[in-house]
Amino acid sequence: MNPLEGHLVVSLHDVAATSADATASWRADLVARGVPATLLAIAGPWRGHYLARSHDLAMWLRAREERGDEVALHDWSHEAGSTGPRWRLAMARLIARGAAEFAALDEAEAHQRLARGIDALADCGLHAVGFTPPGWLASPGSRAACTALGFRYSTSQTAVIDHRSQVQHRIPAFCHRPGTRWEGVGAALLRRATAHRARRGRTVRIALHPADLERPGLREVALAAIDDALDAGLRPITYRDLLEVEAVA
Repeated sequence: MNPLEGHLVVSLHDVAATSADATASWRADLVARGVPATLLAIAGPWRGHYLARSHDLAMWLRAREERGDEVALHDWSHEAGSTGPRWRLAMARLIARGAAEFAALDEAEAHQRLARGIDALADCGLHAVGFTPPGWLASPGSRAACTALGFRYSTSQTAVIDHRSQVQHRIPAFCHRPGTRWEGVGAALLRRATAHRARRGRTVRIALHPADLERPGLREVALAAIDDALDAGLRPITYRDLLEVEAVA
């Protein structure tokens, strides 16, 4: 059996000072279920705040790591640039609605932004071994920069990428699309697809966003999907620990 199968990985996206209440609300739901979270931190300026200047949030993140969560890097500014291949920029606008910072960067620019993010987390007493880009969109240069900077892993929407072995583990991630025409369809897909994978003993990845809490019913669907996975016997785990399972197998 593939050692990466049989797990549940839940990530909380867009962790920042301005989304702290939503993050804490989602985290409370997971704590009640005994599910650790991978907390994806926006390290640089977002909506007028920097993580390194948000002392309460930094302290909360350190406390969460002590209790078994993982803090990973999400991005630096959470804003897409305007340079790069046109098709990548167009895809970023469609999928990530202006937040796909790493979708079209060359390696040098991606390296600089990732390094700034690493340093910002270090200033908060946090060491990230993983990277999940906004919208799961990362250019080849961004992936290369991850390897060069020593990240243990990064993720796309379809895979968990091991930067030591360069193996891409095909495990899809499911999330809501709040406020879009696909919101209802996406919610139904999330519940059905995760339940199907869980019944087969396959690993399930679920991504939660602050904006999910602003739309009626999305919280309940996500939590039901998590409960389905737990009822099916999947082991809740962080991304960091998932890769450690592979390393010792």
